[in-house]
Amino acid sequence: MLNTLRPASVLVVLLTALTGLAYPLAMTGAAQLIFPAQANGSLIEKNGTVVGSALIGQAFTSERYFHGRPSATTGADPADASKTVPQPYNAANSMGSNLGPTNPALFERVKGDMAALKGENPGAAVPVDLVTTSASGLDPDISPEAALFQVPRIAKARGVNEDVLHRLVAQTTQEPTFGLLGEPRVNVLALNLALDRFAGAK
Repeated sequence: MLNTLRPASVLVVLLTALTGLAYPLAMTGAAQLIFPAQANGSLIEKNGTVVGSALIGQAFTSERYFHGRPSATTGADPADASKTVPQPYNAANSMGSNLGPTNPALFERVKGDMAALKGENPGAAVPVDLVTTSASGLDPDISPEAALFQVPRIAKARGVNEDVLHRLVAQTTQEPTFGLLGEPRVNVLALNLALDRFAGAK
């Protein structure tokens, strides 16, 4: 029996060291060497302070900023830990709403969002990504159309020319990866930081 147990034990220790220690350390080291920004969370800094990640959206609500997609993520209710309450862009609880297209709650939420958005920019078609949540609830990007739709509201709130905001949207628009993968997109945090830099330079 010892003749069987000894090689089995050695093999377990060896494989544990290789797959549980050596391989993860090698991959972590390679990632830090080749893709340091991505390996550390694609963090975005402002004046040396981390203000967010390029991979996780934030809930901008001020009229002076571009807003992202709706987020269906939730978190524990501070008043009752056994219940949940909406917490947009809660990275600890990535999820979609799982509400079907005939669900009354989804219908009323989209209807309310549509009414509010049409009030911001009467006559313009509301981009679909401004009223629909993503599967993760953490989408940091919106379409260029969704960003441009918000320009009149922000121009009025900040007292700036709409043409300036159009240029900021164009400057921060990312094209499809390799020109093929995905759609043109605008990172909302990056766009709002560019907006603040413009305001600060005035």
